[in-house]
Amino acid sequence: QVQLVESGGGLAQPGGSLRLSCAASGFTFSSYAMSWARQAPGKGLEWVSGIYSDGSDTYYADSVKGRFTISRDNAKNTVYLQMNSLKPEDTALYYCAKAEMSSWGQGTQVTVSS
Repeated sequence: QVQLVESGGGLAQPGGSLRLSCAASGFTFSSYAMSWARQAPGKGLEWVSGIYSDGSDTYYADSVKGRFTISRDNAKNTVYLQMNSLKPEDTALYYCAKAEMSSWGQGTQVTVSS
């Protein structure tokens, strides 16, 4: 019943920007914190960012702090990840997840290369 659908991935040059979106359905979106995580080739899953249910607080991995911004629009059941100053090491499959990592989307590919 829970569905999470990521979009917005693509190819960016180093220093460029992308905005990822995650459309949620099948649960009371405004009652749950949401997260973004990523997996690069040959690496394990890395938590990237989280946001409280009402958007009142946000959290970031050290690797993206100061470059990425998580936000949400509860009226649209959507969570976003604005990615600026992209680096090649940001290349990964990006997933959004419901609180406590109980549900996952299919992921959207981000590739950062010159």
